[in-house]
Amino acid sequence: MTEETATGPTDRGVGPDKGAREKGSLPRGKWANNKEFLLSMTGVIVGFGSLCHFPFLCFKNGGAVFLIPYFVILMFFGLPLFFLETALGQYTSEGGVTAWRKICPMFEGLGIATQMIVFYLNTYHVVWLAYAIFYLVNCFKSPLPWTSCDNWWNTDSCHSHVSAFANPHMFRPDFNWSFLNNITSSEFFENDSFFSSNETDQDQMAVPEVEFWMNRVLRMSGDMSLGTVHWDLALCLLLAWLICYFCVWKGIRSSGKVVYFTATFPYLLLLLLFFRGVTLPGAATGLGYYLTPDFSRLADPFMWLDAMTNVIYSYALSHGVLTALGSYNRYNNDCYSAVSRCGLVLFSRRDCLVLCGLNSATCIFSGVVVYSVLGFLAEQQGMAVGDVAAAGSSLAFIAFPVVLSLLPAPSFWAVVFFLMFFFLGLDSQFLCVEGLATAITDMFPRHLRRPGAREILVLVMVVVFFLLGLPLVTEGGIVIFYLVDNYGASPIGLLFIACLECVIIAWVYGADRFYDNIEDMIGYPPFPVLKYCWLFITPLLCGVTFLYNLSAIHSINVYGYQPGSWGPKFGAVLIAVPLMCIPLFVLVSLWRNAQNMTTPSSDLRQARPHKPLLTLCKYVIVKSQGPPARTVDDSNEKMRMEEPSGV
Repeated sequence: MTEETATGPTDRGVGPDKGAREKGSLPRGKWANNKEFLLSMTGVIVGFGSLCHFPFLCFKNGGAVFLIPYFVILMFFGLPLFFLETALGQYTSEGGVTAWRKICPMFEGLGIATQMIVFYLNTYHVVWLAYAIFYLVNCFKSPLPWTSCDNWWNTDSCHSHVSAFANPHMFRPDFNWSFLNNITSSEFFENDSFFSSNETDQDQMAVPEVEFWMNRVLRMSGDMSLGTVHWDLALCLLLAWLICYFCVWKGIRSSGKVVYFTATFPYLLLLLLFFRGVTLPGAATGLGYYLTPDFSRLADPFMWLDAMTNVIYSYALSHGVLTALGSYNRYNNDCYSAVSRCGLVLFSRRDCLVLCGLNSATCIFSGVVVYSVLGFLAEQQGMAVGDVAAAGSSLAFIAFPVVLSLLPAPSFWAVVFFLMFFFLGLDSQFLCVEGLATAITDMFPRHLRRPGAREILVLVMVVVFFLLGLPLVTEGGIVIFYLVDNYGASPIGLLFIACLECVIIAWVYGADRFYDNIEDMIGYPPFPVLKYCWLFITPLLCGVTFLYNLSAIHSINVYGYQPGSWGPKFGAVLIAVPLMCIPLFVLVSLWRNAQNMTTPSSDLRQARPHKPLLTLCKYVIVKSQGPPARTVDDSNEKMRMEEPSGV
């Protein structure tokens, strides 16, 4: 099915911009300048995981030696896929669904699958913003409520940091601080799983910061039933969604301006915490644990799997958001960068490469902040850094509050930290909403590119996601959160989608044709190794990691509670529903127009329509499909229409 046919997308109102520009409709917007694009992409890929998960992975996997598999995976998996998704959006000027419809109509379901995963993320990721707001509000109380044992949520076994010195059993070398090791088998975009699979015993609950998190914030029911909604958290959730709404309600006209603040302000706060952290006693010891290399770990396959999983989450791959943000670029924007003659990628001032470099640098720098603070905590508690090393919720809501309470002016540093934590997640959240809104708008442009339609669409989305998020802030909501996090945003689905993206572009659409499209956009050919990554290396890495994750599925455990058989079944449904869209839409495409299932849209600009789609070692693997109905000269009109409007 293509747009050349009478029954194609153009007739149904989902074709190119010119088909959508009826009387009263609005043109598809463009970034006012390249800074808005770069800052938006930065906001998506730099999130909770940069602060809460990557540093712990370095500590867990041999310190600085973890950077070796990390950068290897980044170069042969992360960067090729990151560039593919961004360039796809820029080339088609479409969101995460219609971009795939134009490239290869039979795989429109791949775009639907990515948006369903973004739907999951929009439902539960915002809860972390609600928690951050809740803590931020409590930062203005004196003393900080998580530093004392004189509150209604504290138990009789609670010991404050002052009275704890009268209880030396808590500081024995064999004391169990494993509650800080909050790592699960799955991670978030952005981003990672924050819940512990370890049961918290009575001695561990003696720490006031833990009791505040468990008894004041989560307030779990004994049987983990949903119970009642915690309305204070619900109000925080509502506030988080209101902020997100006003960040994206006008599309890139609003989000493109908001990211100037939301994408840069966390770096200022992170810098403040860096200078404070490295000047604390014990910081050098913590940094030693973080960076000291253990080269024997290179032979451990689990370290490479950790690197693979971390890259796919931290770079927001297989979510469709990169495609949506790239679609607002001008056609001739250089979304790639310069490549050295010797074949080494250079981090220049341009787009994809500088973004990947910035994200990696942020992860490493965040690790310096985290482990300088944990080194101080270990020295204050008289323990080894390894005993207090933490990630996820334990780092954000237990370890850091402990450290901040020991500093002079603890309220100030608590405000700094939770503001940073909030803004790290905010732009990731509202840009995921932007990506989903873009996909829906591009599917129905004749209805949704009209004055006021965008605001109504985003409002409906926000209301729906808020209502779906209410069960997550109930007495047993943490179990639902964990299931959606562990299965809905599972690496199983993301890796399958990533593998299929490479196969479609490289083998079905044609790697050589996509290279020609990119050269036509940016003015020069990208590095040739990218072609072979798309053809062989990236799909192979995806396939191996996918099979491992598929074989490593295990039962979940949330703070000592293990769901019955309904838990894995519910999780299997969350994984299967997005992936089922792919074969379903193949069948739909077969029914609609079997002759043109792999023929790209005639609206797409083709610079070399007679060239073979794929060649290897000078052998033609896939022949040309022939020239499209639209020529290069005809497509020049598209480029003129895509000049930024300056809004």
